[in-house]
Amino acid sequence: MADEAYLFLLPDRHPWLGAALAAVGELECAQTPAVHGWLQAHGVSGSSEQVRILPAEAEAFIPQDAERLPVPLSEEEALRVHQACAPRSVTDMESELLEFRDTVHDWEGLVHRALTAGVSAPRIAQLTGLDPQDIGRLTV
Repeated sequence: MADEAYLFLLPDRHPWLGAALAAVGELECAQTPAVHGWLQAHGVSGSSEQVRILPAEAEAFIPQDAERLPVPLSEEEALRVHQACAPRSVTDMESELLEFRDTVHDWEGLVHRALTAGVSAPRIAQLTGLDPQDIGRLTV
């Protein structure tokens, strides 16, 4: 454990910075009493989008008023943190948006097929995150 990173709490109304701790995957340091105590002292869980991580060399980008904690990382963990913090290209984001559009384009047809297959409306809402009222309108 040689590489270092910083956990920090992103202040309210601040643009996203770094990567969410939960998005990086399991980190050995996240299981330590120091990190557990730090999270508990600030009243947040490790799965909160407010808990961010940045490589040590990017410390200058952490807002001055943000609570921070240096943490050790293995080489493999440091690589994952760097990848999670790397900016996404516009092309990648546009591709992701197109995939989203294609996924939700025919949501009504998907819901009809699920209802016909015997999946209950509440279960469809639970699995898809769709508003139960929208699903209810399709069952009429």
